[in-house]
Amino acid sequence: MDKFRQFYTENREKLFGYLLRKSGSVHLAADLAQESFTRYLERYRNHDLSAALLFTIARNSFYDHVRRQHPQVALDELPPDMADDQERLYIIREESRHVLDALQQLDEEDRDILSLVVSSGLTYGAIAVIKGCSEVNIKVRVHRARQKLRQLLPAEPL
Repeated sequence: MDKFRQFYTENREKLFGYLLRKSGSVHLAADLAQESFTRYLERYRNHDLSAALLFTIARNSFYDHVRRQHPQVALDELPPDMADDQERLYIIREESRHVLDALQQLDEEDRDILSLVVSSGLTYGAIAVIKGCSEVNIKVRVHRARQKLRQLLPAEPL
């Protein structure tokens, strides 16, 4: 159980970030992260610990949620844990909101690839295993998705 506790500690923030980028909702991301770790522990307790498998479970949990709900994603406020200066906090929230809005405008596949790359800490090879394609293909898709995201973001920061 200590191995799983360490695995949880190493991956919880990465998984939460990935799910936040996919869903745009702090509360949904937290719920799905918890559900993903629970499913992982219940079904794969006797297997080697794998971050790629955990992220696959999380991705599938997100899609299960979307199927159960109407395909609407609400952007909640970001957690106010960095409240040094109200103006700075406002700027950070607005920039984050712009990025999340732009991510939501990408097609599902581009959003998924970028979320995995940014949040998971997984290698391109591990992401290729999750997505079922080659590592080179992942690199090309990430590059193209980043270009699309740049076009959707405002030219001047706040």
